[in-house]
Amino acid sequence: MKKFFSLFIVFFMIPSLAFAQVSPKGLSSLSGLLPLVFIFVFFYLFLMRPQQKKAKEHRNLLNSLKKDDRVITAGGVYATVSSVKGNIVEVKVSNDVYIQIAKQSISAVITKKDEEIAAKIPELAKK
Repeated sequence: MKKFFSLFIVFFMIPSLAFAQVSPKGLSSLSGLLPLVFIFVFFYLFLMRPQQKKAKEHRNLLNSLKKDDRVITAGGVYATVSSVKGNIVEVKVSNDVYIQIAKQSISAVITKKDEEIAAKIPELAKK
């Protein structure tokens, strides 16, 4: 038991004494929090804020859905909105093929400009 106690002192108590330091005069005990504040500000500016901004844009996109909008679902299906009822959107996938999907599963709305660009891509690939 005495051997265990001496090993405990050597491995756990002495190293902690080696790192014990007296803070110099003039520095407050709050100066240790300064790096944590910088880390939080960094995470907010570069991770949280852009994510919140993107979520807000997506929420506005979903709220502005209307009939005859061309959309892309999260699964990659291109469809045309036929009706919006609360959180359910009925979309036309093909001739006389209508499906109901959750509004949150719509990832993008295709504009006329996007369709024109997509139509020109095969022509650009030939050159």
